[in-house]
Amino acid sequence: MASHLVDWLEELRAPFFTASIVPVLLGSAVVLYEGRGLDPLLMVLTLVGVVLLHAGTNIANDYYDHTERTDDVNVGYVRPFTGGSRKIQEGRLEARAVHRAALALIAAGAVFGVVLFLLTRGPLILLFGVIGIFSGYMYSAPPLRLSSRGLGELTVGLNFGLLIVLGTYYVQTLALSWTALAVGIPMAFLITAVLHVNQFPDVKADGETGKATLVVRLGTARAVITQYMLIAGASLSIVVSVALRILPIWTLLGLMPLPLAVRSLYFLRAGTAAGTGKKAKAALAEACGTTVRCHLATGLLLVAGLLLSAGFG
Repeated sequence: MASHLVDWLEELRAPFFTASIVPVLLGSAVVLYEGRGLDPLLMVLTLVGVVLLHAGTNIANDYYDHTERTDDVNVGYVRPFTGGSRKIQEGRLEARAVHRAALALIAAGAVFGVVLFLLTRGPLILLFGVIGIFSGYMYSAPPLRLSSRGLGELTVGLNFGLLIVLGTYYVQTLALSWTALAVGIPMAFLITAVLHVNQFPDVKADGETGKATLVVRLGTARAVITQYMLIAGASLSIVVSVALRILPIWTLLGLMPLPLAVRSLYFLRAGTAAGTGKKAKAALAEACGTTVRCHLATGLLLVAGLLLSAGFG
């Protein structure tokens, strides 16, 4: 019983919920920075709803990567960043049960969205929710399978960057904000970078099963250049927003994780140059992990910059 519970907890891939938690914190920090009242209940409901949708999307991706045999033939994955949770492949969980769990979590997240709408009467909440649910599920599910059409990266960037930040802000204010948009842009670049770098170890299996990610489409050499562009885009967007006075100067704290970004790029180049084998996998694992840490650190430092600018601390 206990081991089965552990299997389900690992299936959720909870350590990666930072991708959805940080944008909620950012949207809430913008509310405080602009001097608007922050409703803690609405914030908690938003956070739980977003995390439920994220969890459901994670599990749905596992299920559909199994039905398309992508994870089944993948032997180049690096734990815990790529290749899915492996619970179906290891025989620890049944595929049908995984699919049912995905639908249940997504439905639960949708309920929270409806509750937020009823509490606030903000019509855009329903629109944000529909976009998030549809694009999240269709990231891997047929007939769209956005991840197989070279659109998965854009979908994740928009959802976990702009949509969650703007949606969180809107729940609190029933308005939209240039500041919320500006602070969401670097997060969109960075979460796309997280997804993009995670595709390098899986490129062979993805290509064999028709999952045409950007790394598959571009090839690893050009995909490395794309990763450089994503990292640069995140940093430049912060600098430009501060220069235009859309973001306060304290948000330049978000540039502090740049050494982490440089480290991730170094290991990505080393991993792709090494070809296959243990050395390549170790380098790519370090590239994946460092990119995740860069995303988290940047987001939290942007939150800190907004709160400092608002007079907190």
